[in-house]
Amino acid sequence: MDLYYLQLLIGFIGLTAIAIPFSSNIKAINYRNIAVGILFQIFLAFILIKIPIIVTFFKSLGDGVIALQNATQKGTSFLFGFLSSPGLPFVQSDPSAQVQSAYFAFGILPFILVMSALTAWLWHIKVLKVIVDAFSKVCQKLFNIGGPIGLGAAANVFVGQVEAPLLIRPYLSRLTNKELLILLTAGMSTVAGSIMVALVTILNGQFPDINLIQHLITASVISVPAAIIYSNIMMPSNVVTTFDESKLPKLYNSSMDAITKGTRDGLEIALSVGAILIVFITLVALVDSLLGLINDDLSLQAILGFVFAPICWLMGIPWEEAVVAGQLLGIKTALNEFVAYAGLANLEPGLLSDQSKLITLYALCGFANFSSVGILVAGVGAMAPERKNDLVSVSFKALIGATLASCMTGLVIGLVSYL
Repeated sequence: MDLYYLQLLIGFIGLTAIAIPFSSNIKAINYRNIAVGILFQIFLAFILIKIPIIVTFFKSLGDGVIALQNATQKGTSFLFGFLSSPGLPFVQSDPSAQVQSAYFAFGILPFILVMSALTAWLWHIKVLKVIVDAFSKVCQKLFNIGGPIGLGAAANVFVGQVEAPLLIRPYLSRLTNKELLILLTAGMSTVAGSIMVALVTILNGQFPDINLIQHLITASVISVPAAIIYSNIMMPSNVVTTFDESKLPKLYNSSMDAITKGTRDGLEIALSVGAILIVFITLVALVDSLLGLINDDLSLQAILGFVFAPICWLMGIPWEEAVVAGQLLGIKTALNEFVAYAGLANLEPGLLSDQSKLITLYALCGFANFSSVGILVAGVGAMAPERKNDLVSVSFKALIGATLASCMTGLVIGLVSYL
């Protein structure tokens, strides 16, 4: 047997076993459903990145993303001028000076606004709703989950972690704690469509030869069944909440209403991302300064690298590269995916092989971090105030489950890409 396949086999067993101690009822865990869920993930990954017609579709979608970026550049350059350009409008007198443009703030974050508005409009005209409904029904059949939670979990592939629960708002008060766990775990193990375009822009230089939008969408799609798997491990239950589709709320009244609300939501997301980056990068710098007083080589990134290295090895990354990948995974969990992806984008050549970089790309594709726990509990709690205590009680399990779900997704893509 190829030793890499042996490592992957150990990875599937190990990543599953890590969640078992957190289970509320270890004896009730259905290991057959876990196996079915993992096989379903592998099947989804295979058809999404290996079937020629699907690859061709994603190539067209990638071309559309480039067109969207170019169109957005027209708007940002009109409003912000040279600030929205990746280059500097002047020649540096000191070549060694670390002078950066404001491209991230004025060139990348605006993509979130545009994509959020576009996603809202596509939902209103039922293009995304048809896809989400179909995926939801498959998840309901495979994992014995109810309609509301199936829809809420599947919607996370395209809409944000707080927007997805809005689709099933009338049922939030009736969901079991396990179903709330699935909702939160799915929300944190995926990234919204509004974020993907910004991530593509950040990562293009590191992944020039692959269709990034294809891989980011694939990562979110196959992370949904992984989120359900880990929720079933941590809180086994066969109680299912059913629903009547006619009672679901209508999110938008018209196309213009969808675009307007989508833009407003995108603005909130973009401002939140910018604010969180400022605060958390500052906090990391402060922590590194304190650690530097103990040892010049000690940093938060180095500590996180050693903590997460074994998990990265379980994902199929060679041990000599696991610490580097572990640093990125740790930063994503402690801070957020934007900081981690920026680290991946600026990674020095040779630190990670192409296979390891692809696995890391998938493992980072999720909102699983401490700030997201607060965002979800506050956001969903505002929709169903009577469930606030239940949300808090499952939030820690959701963070662990979402982190492991993204890691399982990285492992699955490692297997499929190696075949």
